[in-house]
Amino acid sequence: MAALAGAALSLVLTGTACSGAGAERPAAAGAPAAVAVTGPLCDLLPTGSEPGNPAALAGQPAEAALQWLPVLTTFEAAVRASELADDLHGGSGVTILAPTDDAFAAKFSEDNLDQLFITDKEKLRGLLRDHLVAGSLSLSDMVAAGGVTTLAGTKLTVTGGGASARLADQADTVCADYRAADARIHIINRVLGNLPTTGGPGGHRAH
Repeated sequence: MAALAGAALSLVLTGTACSGAGAERPAAAGAPAAVAVTGPLCDLLPTGSEPGNPAALAGQPAEAALQWLPVLTTFEAAVRASELADDLHGGSGVTILAPTDDAFAAKFSEDNLDQLFITDKEKLRGLLRDHLVAGSLSLSDMVAAGGVTTLAGTKLTVTGGGASARLADQADTVCADYRAADARIHIINRVLGNLPTTGGPGGHRAH
């Protein structure tokens, strides 16, 4: 069963786009507008005229923009597996607090992720809603407000400012202020929510 679940998760993850490294500064030539992203991880993400650069993502639907960010393959696959793409559209937009692949690996074992993706989809939807906020909010908007409430109803304090901010004293933004159609994407370094931690040392697949 573990092998079958692993194969299923691999299929979900297949097709996620990856790109090269570099810091986003000015938008690429011919791009619709300059988009400034901030944080220590930005130097390792697409920039300039590379596919997935911030300016190129600005007009795309949020679920499409996520596919171009090479550190968000697990989060993007979770959005597809949970069928929550509709939550990323409409109204006043949405703010996406997207944990990196490393954050997911630290939080969940491979077996646990397989279970979430394949059999516990309602729990997966709840997890993702803990990373979505109504309204398209910039990093400075969140810091100025001092906190946000997720679609799951969780209140998160937001402190700091400048290049990054701290969320609920649990996670930090590591590359913030990507723009998508009716959305802001802030990449964070920890998984939020109250699901138990099964990842890290000893949290790999059972044999």
